Amino acid sequence: MVKKDSLAINALPVILLMVLLAVFSIQKLIYLVVLMAPLSLPLRELSQGLSFDMFLPTEPLLFGILIIFLLKVLADRGFDRRIMTHPVTVAVFINLGWIFLASFASSMPVVSFKFFLSRLWFIVGLYLLVIKIFEKEKNYEFFVWLYVISFVGVIFYATIRHLGYGLWDKDASHFVVKPFYNDHTSYGAMLAMYIPLMMGFSFSPAFGKKFRIAAQIALAILFMGLILSYARAAWLSIFAGLMVWLVIKLKIRFSVLFITIASLIAFFVVFQSQILMALERNSEESSANIAEHISSMSNISSDASNLERINRWSCAIRMFEEHPFWGYGPGTYMFKYAPYQLTKDRTIISTNAGDGGNAHSEYLGPLAEEGVLGLLTFLILIGTVIYTAIKVYSRITDKRLKTLVLGSLIGLVTYYIHGLMNNFLDTDKASVPFWGFTAIIVAIDLATRAKEKTATPLPE
Repeated sequence: MVKKDSLAINALPVILLMVLLAVFSIQKLIYLVVLMAPLSLPLRELSQGLSFDMFLPTEPLLFGILIIFLLKVLADRGFDRRIMTHPVTVAVFINLGWIFLASFASSMPVVSFKFFLSRLWFIVGLYLLVIKIFEKEKNYEFFVWLYVISFVGVIFYATIRHLGYGLWDKDASHFVVKPFYNDHTSYGAMLAMYIPLMMGFSFSPAFGKKFRIAAQIALAILFMGLILSYARAAWLSIFAGLMVWLVIKLKIRFSVLFITIASLIAFFVVFQSQILMALERNSEESSANIAEHISSMSNISSDASNLERINRWSCAIRMFEEHPFWGYGPGTYMFKYAPYQLTKDRTIISTNAGDGGNAHSEYLGPLAEEGVLGLLTFLILIGTVIYTAIKVYSRITDKRLKTLVLGSLIGLVTYYIHGLMNNFLDTDKASVPFWGFTAIIVAIDLATRAKEKTATPLPE
């Protein structure tokens, strides 16, 4: 009781600050969320014995922003129609709407509606309102730098801790990022997301010399953090992002790309037995040796991390097969997957209670929790964002805006790829860049279309 009371008393100045910011500038409140996201702490780290958890101070801020937004929408009888009717926004709300409907059919409705509420405040605070902030073009770079500045502090913190164990101690990478990041995988994923934009800022002639030098310093720090994170999925996602960058820069036709991807999928289907046998012969364990660590990505015979992912994915598929339409309910996987573990799939890091976390996939998680439409609506959202970004990038001529669009798209692609192996969208740390980069693409699309309409001469 004393701990809870003292926590409430200590929180009063922070709450007053939030109220003042909300009254005078909701934009500054959003900026505070972005700045604090890399430094936020889960409530369980600050107070034990509570029946719920959230990230402090970001999620209470986002909840307050959501309330202010809803009151303003009611008072104004609507929100910016251009934003609300944009194809990406429509796709966002189709996915969110299905999450809402699936919550009614959930096996744990309270958990599911909490999940829906959390997703809603991320979308409102970090997507809808951020697009409005980007009506002033100078705010694009500022939004990116706010997260990077705090993130650089976390990187130094983790690196200094890592030095105490030896920089090449792979096992230390799992916990030196705590308490700010849960483990090295989420930390690595965020590093991968910001590297493309920092790369663009560093070398694009559209930015001033001092700006480029600052970006180059930040880029070097991000790369240092990425290497020392030993996050194999993050390394892989950077490589995938580079491939997408090449496809866009070389202007490879969609038909050629589609045929190539279809051929690779067909090759895997035809020779899947031989491929799996080859993977099972790989006994390379994750290691401090970079080459061995990369090689261990395909080890499905003895690497505990890889095998546990397969266990979680298998559970998600079995859960989907039992409830294919509605799923078990948004946010419920971690509470429901235990009975779906088979003895042959269990690993040394599996738990009988199934309390080890989520599905380790942004795609199989929704499939198990929200059924086939949960996955389909999420894939539609991703497809709409990619399509919009490529069309905007091809249409505009402003080098600065092209850099922002391409950097945001490649950053998102790293997460789309990373989402095959992990899922972090229920956290503020991943939601800020995921929804923020999406907002950059949509805002630039809206702004440039408005300029083109204004500039179009009237027919004589």
